[in-house]
Amino acid sequence: MNSSLDRTDLRILALLQANGRATNAEIAEAVNLSASACLRRVQRLEADGVIAGYAALLDPQALGLGLQAFVRVQLEKHGSAAVQHFVRSVQGWNEVVACHALTGEMDYLLQVVVSDLDDFSRFLLDKLLNESGVGDVNSSFVLRTVKHTRELPINLP
Repeated sequence: MNSSLDRTDLRILALLQANGRATNAEIAEAVNLSASACLRRVQRLEADGVIAGYAALLDPQALGLGLQAFVRVQLEKHGSAAVQHFVRSVQGWNEVVACHALTGEMDYLLQVVVSDLDDFSRFLLDKLLNESGVGDVNSSFVLRTVKHTRELPINLP
């Protein structure tokens, strides 16, 4: 953890993770700071990149995105050109909401969100397996989400 973060910074971060729409006045009161001192801290956390941004969390079902899959990908070739081509491809696919480079047998793990199995099939055949340098894929479909959070574990001293 960033050693320049004190307990008050961590409390501010925890509050913002739980409620990104909290007002500066609400945060200041919760951490026992004046509104101006709290605002300066939040601005510093933003400038330092500790707070990377703010976003609304959307319900995929409400948007008609009822199928989620995790797709393990192995590339045909591992040279820098092949890897760069794959990374550029992934960055252009809206269906991929997360992509992680892995150690082990597979090279990447994609989190894919689509409307249904037909939509997934189109993504797989038309995008992932077409022109992206993929040698092998293994897909697992989400049956039920037991836990999903964007909040990082903040351990207050």
